[in-house]
This record gives sequence, structure tokens and C-alpha cells, in this order.
Amino acid sequence: MKIKFAGAAGEVTGSKHLITFNGKKILLDCGLFQGRRKESDEKNRHLKFDPKEVDVVILSHAHMDHSGDLPILVKNGYKGPIYCTHATRDLCNYMLADSALIQEREIEWLQKHKKLANGDAPEALYTLDDAEETLKLFRGVGYEQSFVVEEGVVASFYDAGHILGSSLVHMIFYDKKKKKYLRVCFTGDLGRRGLPILRDPQPIPAADILISECTYGNRLHANLDTVEDDLAVVVNEVCKRGGKLIIPSFAMERAQEIVYYLNILRKKEKIPEIPVYVDSPLSGNVTEVFKSHPECFDKKIFQEFLEHGENPFGFNDLKYISDVVDSKALNGKPGPMIIIAASGMCEHGRVLHHLRNNIDDHRNTVLIVGYQAADTLGRKLVDGFKEVNIFGETHRVKASVYVMDAFSAHADRSDLLDYIGRVEELKKIFLVHGEQTQLEAFTVALKDNGYNDVHVPFYGEEAEIDFE
Repeated sequence: MKIKFAGAAGEVTGSKHLITFNGKKILLDCGLFQGRRKESDEKNRHLKFDPKEVDVVILSHAHMDHSGDLPILVKNGYKGPIYCTHATRDLCNYMLADSALIQEREIEWLQKHKKLANGDAPEALYTLDDAEETLKLFRGVGYEQSFVVEEGVVASFYDAGHILGSSLVHMIFYDKKKKKYLRVCFTGDLGRRGLPILRDPQPIPAADILISECTYGNRLHANLDTVEDDLAVVVNEVCKRGGKLIIPSFAMERAQEIVYYLNILRKKEKIPEIPVYVDSPLSGNVTEVFKSHPECFDKKIFQEFLEHGENPFGFNDLKYISDVVDSKALNGKPGPMIIIAASGMCEHGRVLHHLRNNIDDHRNTVLIVGYQAADTLGRKLVDGFKEVNIFGETHRVKASVYVMDAFSAHADRSDLLDYIGRVEELKKIFLVHGEQTQLEAFTVALKDNGYNDVHVPFYGEEAEIDFE
């Protein structure tokens, strides 16, 4: 067996791991690289393998850095199945189409404003038609249901507790010649215990090889117990100033979590009744998918809302905005108000317009509630840049920038160590999906905990695995 690490190796985005076994090629995830435009475009367009040679894709979850390059795979000749959970399939129906539209609109804007430099790609990565062709290949599978991937390969999904439908992929490979089994688990993105809405990560069967994410391999998140109070403080401060609270948010999961917490705070009368706008057609669609998959919910959301016939994702003064005219109208409305808009890393979408119109006003606050990859606008705000570039123009950052990493859906160092420590019969660990500092620190932590065979693959590296 060989594993080629064709993305999210030594970095966070672009998850792609290609397993070759018995002449068959199985691709785990096919995500978009995000970061510097030219470098990301190159990696997204030119894969480290031939798409026509891939036999099967297994998708861990619907986040774009794990699923967003699937249309490129299909556009370049892939015709096999894409296995994932039912909720992931339903989410991708919207996510991939939205990704295609964003790319098409961005290229149109760059061409219109003559922002494309020599050597920049003159066209979108893929079109809506490419996304629709990709969606035809999706095959939904329930949690803990074994399915045959190829001859000699059986897989099962276990709930990763990261986002709706997210999964750990557990695979069993059987070598006929040696009459031996090899068990491989891919974490995708591992969630945290105690997150709202979703179930906690499920334990997996024993595994010999673990391919684990390491996004926060050297960080500890703030305690979830303080989330309500911390969010209430930020909202109330903005209200006192009569400002606007801009929350860049991933349309999937994070937007629903923010709405859920705001709903609870209003029920407890910890924040005033002010207008809340979810300015994202995608968020509205994703919220409908959430409603249709209660099998992914934890007990608390049933006890607080569903058992009483209440909608956890809706309340008075909450409005989901889809029309562009209504979105632009928010710029002329006085605060206080809360605007939740994509994208979560401030790289695309409507949040850029809200930042452009509000970031230079000291009454306003930008609340960062998710991971910000290197070189993104969101990361620059987190790092305290006093000036940022939005739509090719320089803007002074006068609005407050507040970071709440307790919302993170990624396991932190403690969560990762605890989860890995529960995997029985583990022999070798590959660490992926992390910045170099996180990977190096977590390697040391694992070795301190008795795991001697830990490897951090580089981008494009191919590792050979023996059936022992």
C-alpha cells in the first residue's frame, strides 16, 4: 500500500490523500487550497495525480478545504463514486454550487476592474455545470454502516462531531497474498466534546494506521462554558456604542451555532432585542439541511428547543437575507445590529462588502469565530493589521476586532491527545492538516505519550506501508 499526501501536508487547506492498493486508487477528500491567490490557484488546478486514474473518492465532510476541488477532479476525467454521509451529500448540493458561482463572479469582477495580473488564471476553476456533474456521483452512506470500496477494501463512517455529517473514515484492507489485514483511519477534521447542536465524536474500532488532522496541535481552546457570557459581553458593548457587529462566518455550521447561541441569550434576556441578519443565501439553505438531519443532533438541542416545538435557528428580529438589494440596504441602516455573513476567512462573499463599509468606524466590532488560514484577510485582522486591502483598496482598521476561539469546531491539543489515546492497537500516525509549528509541537506531544512512529509528510510525499 502507498499513501500520497497531495494536500493539507505541512499546511491546513487542500485536503487530499491518495491511497494505492491492489492497483486501485482511493482518494480521501479533494479540498480547495486557500491562501495566496496565485499559489492556491496553481495547486487547485494542477493536482499531484491524474484524476482519470482515481477509482473511488471517500469524502470526510462538506467543508470547502475538504470537498471544494471535487469539480476539478470531475472536470479532468474522474467518473467514479464519491462516498460520504447523507448529510454531507445534502450540504454539498449547496456548497459546491455556491463555490462555483463565487469563483465565476470573482473572475468577472477582476476582469471588469482589470485586477488580473500577467500569469493570473483568466477563468474560474470550475463552473456551475461542473459542480452539477460532480453531484451526480455522490453516494450517501449512514454512520456505522460498512460498505465495499473496492475488492479487499471495506469502509465505515463514524461521527467526527466537527460539522453536520462530518465523519472519521475507518477502512479495512485485506491482502490476499499475505492473508493479512491492515486497518487505516482518517480523521478528516475531528470535533470537540460538548459542542452545541452536534453529537460528540464517536469512538472508532481498532486501527493500525491513523491519518490525523493537527489544526490545533499546540493550542488549547477557551472553555465552552464561557461562550454565552463572552458573546453577551461583545453584543452588549456594540449595542451601547450603537454600532454594528460584523461576524464573518462559515455558512455551514458556524452560522447556525451563532444563531443558536443568540437565540439562547435572547431567551435568557442576556442581550437586548436588536436586528440580526444572516446575510447569506447559502446559510439559509444550509440551515434547511440542518433541520432535515436531526439524527446528527445532540440531546441538549432536543431538550432546549425541539421537544417544545421551537426552532433553534429562528427567532423574532432574525432575518435570513438572500436578495442582493436587501444585503446592500444594510449599509444604510443605523446600528445597533448584528450581521452574520460569509466567508468565514473574509476571502470571498458578502462579508467583504460589510467590512469595506464598516471597518473604519470605531463604533463597530468584527467578531472572529473561526480558524483563519495564513495570508487570508481574516488572519490579518486577527494579527492586528492596522490597514488591510479589500477589493483592491486600502482601509484603516478602526473597528474593534475580537476573537472567540471557543467556537472552534476543531479538536485542540488536549482533545486530539485524548481521542488518539483511545484508539486501540495503533502502530503509526501521520499528521496532516496543520501549520508547521502545530505539527512539530504535536509530534513531540505524541512521542511524550508513548507513540514512537509519528511522521509529518511533506506536500507530494508518498509513503509505503507494509502489511506486517
